[in-house]
Amino acid sequence: MKPDMFREPVFILAGLGFPAEVRTVMDAFRHLVEWPASQRDTAHSIALKACGAALRGEIEAETARGLFAAFAEKHDLLAPDTKVITASRRGHDRDPHVR
Repeated sequence: MKPDMFREPVFILAGLGFPAEVRTVMDAFRHLVEWPASQRDTAHSIALKACGAALRGEIEAETARGLFAAFAEKHDLLAPDTKVITASRRGHDRDPHVR
């Protein structure tokens, strides 16, 4: 596993609300850099600094992941668990009585 890979991805809503997997510190860093300047706050600053530190090898990738996930949660960016949605949709597809 690459040193900047997360053990578990963070699923966020990106663009027009489509779910995206953030699997690495670099992915998280890119999302943070692209965040509009007018919406940046303390959570953004902390997550961005943590990702930079992780990329330099100063902290663990999982620490940066936790701070990125906290930023995403604060800004309502966390996507629902796609595995649960997929399983739920499969169940609806099988049962003709469920709409």
